[in-house]
Amino acid sequence: MTTSTHIVFALYPGITQLDFTGPYEVLCRLPGARVTVASLEGGQLRTGHGLTFSNMTRLAEVEDCTLFCVPGAINQSAGMCEPFFAQLRRLAAGATYITSVCNGSLILAAAGLLKGKRSACHWTVRPLLENYGAIPDPARVVRDGNVITGGGVTAGIDFALTVAAEIAGPVVAQTIQLLLEYAPAPPFNAGRPETAPDEVMRNCRRWLAERD
Repeated sequence: MTTSTHIVFALYPGITQLDFTGPYEVLCRLPGARVTVASLEGGQLRTGHGLTFSNMTRLAEVEDCTLFCVPGAINQSAGMCEPFFAQLRRLAAGATYITSVCNGSLILAAAGLLKGKRSACHWTVRPLLENYGAIPDPARVVRDGNVITGGGVTAGIDFALTVAAEIAGPVVAQTIQLLLEYAPAPPFNAGRPETAPDEVMRNCRRWLAERD
């Protein structure tokens, strides 16, 4: 990796903060990397649960990047707009890697950047990728050419370690993993619809229905 590695997180109002901050904690530790956090308007941005990020760059001021990442949101409608799409397409034209976490892949797909590509997404909305010509893939991290996508929320850390290994090699990626003490040992085996108990699935679907 050279000092020219430039990583951009392209944010929009309402993002799920862990979709962004999980990968950020990994990728900002890449030796020699420069990380820019940007949004359409720059300045301050409020997340889906009320945290506020500040001092962000305007996307239009980002000339180019090696990699950009679009996080997801409970409601990603603020990112589903032509001005945001246009900035993503502009960056994609020169980027080595096009990436997302959670349903951020729906934004990439709607921008026309995932046509014919396999992609991860949050399990609740993964089938919607087909509406934009992408191919839903249930894997936690999916790579198809220069597109690397992560599944829902916590998969962003696995995604970022995969990206770190791609850019800087597996030893660097594993060193970052060790520094973060990333050794998941969840107390329940309910993190995937395939393993969650029926009662938990019913409860989750009820919450989703109430949210909508």
